[in-house]
Amino acid sequence: MDALIILTVIAFWVCSLLSVRHLHAYLAQKRDVFIHVSDITQIDPFEKKQKKRERRAVIFEHVTKYADDFSDLGQRINFFSENYMVEDWLRKSGNPLKLTVARFQGLKIFLLIIGFIAGVLSIIIRLPFSQYFIIAFPLIGYFTPIFLIKREVKKRQQLIRRDLPDFLDTISTSLQAGVSLDQALREVIIHFDGPIREEFSRFINETDLGVSREKAYRDLLRRNENPEFQSLIKALIQGLELGVPIAKTFKVQAEDLRKIRQEQAKELAAKASPKVTLVTTFLIAPVSILMIAGLMVMNMLLGENSIFNLF
Repeated sequence: MDALIILTVIAFWVCSLLSVRHLHAYLAQKRDVFIHVSDITQIDPFEKKQKKRERRAVIFEHVTKYADDFSDLGQRINFFSENYMVEDWLRKSGNPLKLTVARFQGLKIFLLIIGFIAGVLSIIIRLPFSQYFIIAFPLIGYFTPIFLIKREVKKRQQLIRRDLPDFLDTISTSLQAGVSLDQALREVIIHFDGPIREEFSRFINETDLGVSREKAYRDLLRRNENPEFQSLIKALIQGLELGVPIAKTFKVQAEDLRKIRQEQAKELAAKASPKVTLVTTFLIAPVSILMIAGLMVMNMLLGENSIFNLF
């Protein structure tokens, strides 16, 4: 009977591993098929991502519709998340989930209540450390939206910093060839994917609708806090007011930005050395010493010349 149970357990794990393997192979083939279809039909990957984000936003809206009931309470309980701060975070993150300030504030309280209920349930079923969960879970629920939106803001600004030099070089080349700025932007942004495309697509749409170019530039400044991007937009505003050639502005900004990135890379490399030394000193060296000492002790006790052979 014991042998049958052991064989059953082994068969279960073998079947589970095979299932995971076949699932991975299926997902890989599915991804390859999607890539092949996209290449053949020339579907813009950016538009696919936009549609996926819109579907995700609709699903999220249905899931969090009850958060609106707590929006008034959330706007009063606004520790580390006052309304103007939330509005700024949503604007700089691109607001991928189409949240409003009121819903965001209500979502904090909604998750806080869910965390409290989860903490009470942990006490009822007597989980280990459940007396701490009733405090930790509500705090996690309250601060999770704040942490996630801040992380999205940081991620978006990093993507802008990554794509900006190539974008500036391409625009500068187009402008030097005699293309107007608006036409260069329309032609170049289709080859980029991410916040750069989103921001300048919105800029083009605003200018097409009659918004003044200076106001559209200042809206770009309000939506982004990346220093390099803000430097570019301020230079464009200054060039618009003083009549400086736009092509020269883009070229100079691209060169400056590449120099800044080189200096940042050198700074990160310089900071890495003390960290490696710290890890080596407090982790690798003590473990190596313990291993050598352990081998010496084992050799003294169990080796051919052990101390027990002397008696």
